[in-house]
Amino acid sequence: MDSIKDLFDKIKKPIGQSKTTDFANPVKKSTENQAALAEMALKAIHDGVVMTDKNGVVQFINPAAVTMTEVGSPDHAIGLDYGLVIKLESKEGRELTEAENPLIQAMKSNRPLERVELMLIPTKSNKRIPVAISMLPAEGLSGNRIITFRNITAELEEEGEQTEFISTASHEMRTPVATIDGYLTLALNPQTATIDERARGYLTAAEKASKHLGKLFQDLLDVTKLDDGKIRPNLEPAEMTELIKGIANDYIARAQAAKINFTFGSAEAAGFDPSRRLDQVVYGFVDVNFMREIMDNLIENALKYTPSGGSVYVNVRGDGDRVLINVTDTGIGISADDLTHIFQKFYRADNSDTREIGGTGLGLYLVKQRVEAMDGRVWAESGFGEGSTFFVSLPRISGEEYEKRMIAVNNQALQPKPVATSVPTPQPVASVPRPATQTPVAPAPQPAVPAPQSTPAASVALTPQPAAPAPRPVAPATPPPAPPTAPQPAQPVAPPAPTTPSTPTINNNLNGEVK
Repeated sequence: MDSIKDLFDKIKKPIGQSKTTDFANPVKKSTENQAALAEMALKAIHDGVVMTDKNGVVQFINPAAVTMTEVGSPDHAIGLDYGLVIKLESKEGRELTEAENPLIQAMKSNRPLERVELMLIPTKSNKRIPVAISMLPAEGLSGNRIITFRNITAELEEEGEQTEFISTASHEMRTPVATIDGYLTLALNPQTATIDERARGYLTAAEKASKHLGKLFQDLLDVTKLDDGKIRPNLEPAEMTELIKGIANDYIARAQAAKINFTFGSAEAAGFDPSRRLDQVVYGFVDVNFMREIMDNLIENALKYTPSGGSVYVNVRGDGDRVLINVTDTGIGISADDLTHIFQKFYRADNSDTREIGGTGLGLYLVKQRVEAMDGRVWAESGFGEGSTFFVSLPRISGEEYEKRMIAVNNQALQPKPVATSVPTPQPVASVPRPATQTPVAPAPQPAVPAPQSTPAASVALTPQPAAPAPRPVAPATPPPAPPTAPQPAQPVAPPAPTTPSTPTINNNLNGEVK
């Protein structure tokens, strides 16, 4: 980006304007040569470059941008609004509103836009191109803006392969690490092992390293799951002040043990009686588990890098349509060089103070992941030796919207899970086995019609006969003996007695279990 800016800073008049050579003015000739070289370089690079005026009208577009946007030729794009040329969607393929579109917001505010990954929608085809897009206001060019974007398809594929490898390796390594940790715990337990103090010191150091390794693998798994889309935020309405205060309260004992003044509220409110201070009620729509991970990492960092006698302040307040959370400490601070990299994966500041403090280099990257997954933003303000403040900005909802969403959540929680709504019909069977000790059941009664004794009994009717009342069936005194030699020929089998079929009992609980 800096090289592109330098190229444009050399251009003293709009690109494409006719040039006249003034041999009597060598300075002017040199400037024109530089402008021609800059234009040649912009046409040769593979990144798309679009230059607009202060109103967003396209003044220049290089061949790479023409190819990616499929506008046909530079002449077709010049003079159009940049929004008609550069159409963007979210990484998930969701249409962006004006407030959600970072390029639109940067163009309106005339502030630089650092690399943001979005989907570019070409003009003619229906394909989507993943791009890393940036915007830089060009100083000295009458309010012009320079938009650059790069096709990152190959980068994402390579990153996906790396993510899959890291996820698999982390998952496989957790088992032996957990085993090592378990045996070390047993070895350090006086009830299960007897060791001297020297061995205890060795095992304690090994246990600490094992837990650190286990935390690293867990962080790797958490990061890769969100990177490859296996975890999505489960958003729900929340009163943010109480939520963050509840998380912060878990660190009071730890802060007291480290002799650090830990306060929920702004630094200015730390000297007042907390019971007399009113916390602002602020509502948000967040993933509560994500918020705990975010605050755990930020507060742990603040306590870890703040020496005894220092202070840590956590605060929540409303900032227009945003919820603004800050974690402020009076610790060692972050240098300006490190401040631009601290949210990168595996990055750790390298100085004499931080080398003695352990860390995976994934905590702040995980924070950034979680915050951006909830349409938020995170940043830090610090100076080396001056303490640090980490800010988290998230979408805010009104009290009325909070109440409506809570009603919907409660109604959904009260809805029972689906259960069986019909009883399965018993299937006809060829025969009904009966216990040997059971008295045989007499055949169904026949209508009172005289019949010759030699005539075999008729098949049992499948429907009741209303012509005459059925006599009470009488069971024979003793079961008829079975033939000693040949089996009886197959006889028509009466269907089961017309009793109410046995139905499964339905336990009408929320889990919908059928017993």
